Amino acid sequence: TSDGKLHIMPPTDRKTSSRNLEIGTQLKLWARQHGGLATDPSGGFVLPNGARLAPDAAWISLERESDPMSCPNFVIELLSPSDRSRITHEKMLDWLANGIELGWMIDPKRRTVTIYRRDREPELLTAPDQVVGEGPVAGFVLDLVPVWA
Repeated sequence: TSDGKLHIMPPTDRKTSSRNLEIGTQLKLWARQHGGLATDPSGGFVLPNGARLAPDAAWISLERESDPMSCPNFVIELLSPSDRSRITHEKMLDWLANGIELGWMIDPKRRTVTIYRRDREPELLTAPDQVVGEGPVAGFVLDLVPVWA
């Protein structure tokens, strides 16, 4: 974290791992056509505030990618059964404070997606079949049907 705390995260369960792979695959396929770099949960980012975070999926433009201290443009956080939504919400706010333009927090248990944008209150979607990208990932559509399954 920005204050030097280390959070140890145990491996997730198989279902969440499969969901992460689904989300990351969809984002990677979009990035192949539109440019930029898509990352998975093992890809960490050193943020301007000094924190080092690893989102479940992210996309970073080629312009930002060349700067080792830059934040991705877009992140996705997928809640696992052991995650606390309050803690992940705080992580999303940290992402925003450090420069993401758009973020999605996906909660498979509640079947919700919370959309985070700069200078706006988070928007909650309930049981959507898909989420449509905007801003940095305009044209990206995340099919949530396999994520909810």
